[in-house]
Amino acid sequence: MNLPWFLAQRLIKGRKEGASFSQPINVIAIIGISLGLAVMILAVAILTGFKKEIREKVVGFGSNIQIVNFDSNISFETVPIHEGQEFIPKIKNLPGVKHVQVFATKAGIIKTDEDIQGVVLKGIGSDFDWKYFSSNLVDGEIFTVSDTVRSDQVIISRQISDMLLLRTGDSFAMHFIQDPPRMRKFTVSGIYETSLEEFDKMYVFCDIHHIKRLNGWDDDQISGFEIYIENFNELEEMTATVRDAIGYRILPDEDRFKVTNIREKFPQIFDWLGFQDLNVIIIITLMLIVAGFNMISGLLILILEKTNMIGILKAIGSDDTTIRRVFIYQAAYLIGKGLIWGNLIGIGLALLQLKTGLVSLDPSSYYIKTVPVNLELFHIILLNAGTMAAIIIMLLVPSKLISRISPVKAIKYD
Repeated sequence: MNLPWFLAQRLIKGRKEGASFSQPINVIAIIGISLGLAVMILAVAILTGFKKEIREKVVGFGSNIQIVNFDSNISFETVPIHEGQEFIPKIKNLPGVKHVQVFATKAGIIKTDEDIQGVVLKGIGSDFDWKYFSSNLVDGEIFTVSDTVRSDQVIISRQISDMLLLRTGDSFAMHFIQDPPRMRKFTVSGIYETSLEEFDKMYVFCDIHHIKRLNGWDDDQISGFEIYIENFNELEEMTATVRDAIGYRILPDEDRFKVTNIREKFPQIFDWLGFQDLNVIIIITLMLIVAGFNMISGLLILILEKTNMIGILKAIGSDDTTIRRVFIYQAAYLIGKGLIWGNLIGIGLALLQLKTGLVSLDPSSYYIKTVPVNLELFHIILLNAGTMAAIIIMLLVPSKLISRISPVKAIKYD
């Protein structure tokens, strides 16, 4: 028979059935653990949700990986490359690659009767994946791009729509500063809103054939290729794999390519997201310390309450390790109870926010309208296991108090 486990069960059962002066302390310890775990679950769910939302927004505008001409710089006036590259079928078949599409960009100025606004015209082809913008469309509809017929329809952001008083179905002129200057007339097909203001006020999406004609390019020339991958965590590895698939170009008549990923293109955004991890580490550390000290107090009260029993066990030959295990088992039971309530509170509040969007945010500061939540089973299991392990380790030191208890004095203790 496992004597420590048997005694711990009896003590737990007896505490449930009768009154004990340690009971209020134990309740406080359970509350501390449950609230600490709930806060940790919410902190991790909100942080990962926030990072995921912002990351998806940025990737929605610029893809995970881009292939452009080696001579292109940060300007939106790009040096063209040819669309029919022999390495594209190879890249499409790479494990982890989800989608490949062409694009072209050109800076321009939208002019209405009363206002003007500088924007970036992003040309898209028939292979463009509309999934992201379809989910963020607030008015109108997306337009269809054909390989044979050029469309004059565009989608603009709600921010541009409000600044220039443009609505679905309205037409506007867009001017391009080049030699000679040119103008194109477009019709608003739809209006999107991502709340990522830096990008919303910048991008207008059109048929890629317009940019080809404005730049005087051939039909098979584009600014570059956009590559979407399955797992963002493999971004650096996939970038290197794409570079290897392209290979080195040394002949004078060959296109030379530059492969960049979204983290390299917008380092300030991803560095800012990386700083958020520190906040969660601090929160988790503080919650573990508070929960640990609560349980230390509870364990010491349990030991003092059962000093007489400790003396009897020592008198009949039980060693300190066996007796310590009795109280560690009791503490583990209290921790488990706190974890159950903590999961119920933390997951419950997270699901409430996920379903209702109860807590809102200022999009101009946080780029999203409501507090995002990303609940993952792995994170919850890790938090529960880590909390249980960390608190039990913290309890090993105060449990050594048992070795200082004298059997003779303990039996007389009342």
